[in-house]
Amino acid sequence: MAQKNNPKKPFIRKLRNKYRLVILNDDTFEEKLSFKLSRLNVFLLSGFLAILLVASTTLLIAFTPLREYIPGYSSTRLKRQAYELALVSDSIQQQLNHNKRYLFNIKNIIEGRTPVDFSDTTLTDSVVEAELESGITKNDSMLRVFVENEEQFDVSSQIKSTSASVSANFFTPLKGLVTQSFDPEKNHLGVDVVANENEVIYAAQDGIVIFSEWTAETGYVLIIQHSNQFISAYKHNSDLLKKQGEIVKSGEPVAIIGNTGELTSGPHLHFELWYDGFPVNPENYIDF
Repeated sequence: MAQKNNPKKPFIRKLRNKYRLVILNDDTFEEKLSFKLSRLNVFLLSGFLAILLVASTTLLIAFTPLREYIPGYSSTRLKRQAYELALVSDSIQQQLNHNKRYLFNIKNIIEGRTPVDFSDTTLTDSVVEAELESGITKNDSMLRVFVENEEQFDVSSQIKSTSASVSANFFTPLKGLVTQSFDPEKNHLGVDVVANENEVIYAAQDGIVIFSEWTAETGYVLIIQHSNQFISAYKHNSDLLKKQGEIVKSGEPVAIIGNTGELTSGPHLHFELWYDGFPVNPENYIDF
């Protein structure tokens, strides 16, 4: 009985058939190279090369900077720059918050209110935010903290400890008679010095003018920021000799004694001295 031919055998036999690939010189027909090949070998070699190409491409994309040139992949340099910019942005935000708090306390000094100690650990985040946004006084915020934490915050003890731990040399801003001394319990955070009309007021120390404007309560006000965390304030002047942003030297004329503003009853200088955000007694540092 005749056997049926298996159609797979001719196909496999064709794959294994040997062929010769010859490279000849076109002019002399001299044989240069020759290869014995089969269809199976060609398929296997092509498959191996394809796999090798895919693997090499994957490794190049995964472990070399060449992936930056492929759409959809971000640049390592751009990632680094984004990280550095995020750090800078965070630092700028912190500095802006610090400046905002600093200006808020400067406003309190100008308006004759007690500044807020934002470094105080008894102040909650909600109270600090309320101080910055609504402009409420420190006494209000302290009352809320007292109710919440059942603790009392003694501002006067902080003033005493601050004034006792700091020493600095100051120029007398105005020679005259002290009619009202430093009394934080009555919210009188400076000294009132009476002198003749048109007397010149001098800078107590080297520094930069951070405020030189008119206010309704204290008239013409000049405030100087000094380099040693001191701030000096000169209120009720009749005229200001320096503008905001100007640099002044110790003993340099900065204002003229006056009687301006609502909270005054005669020509005098209301002089305040602040250290690290707290008022200190000017008579502990200056002989008027």
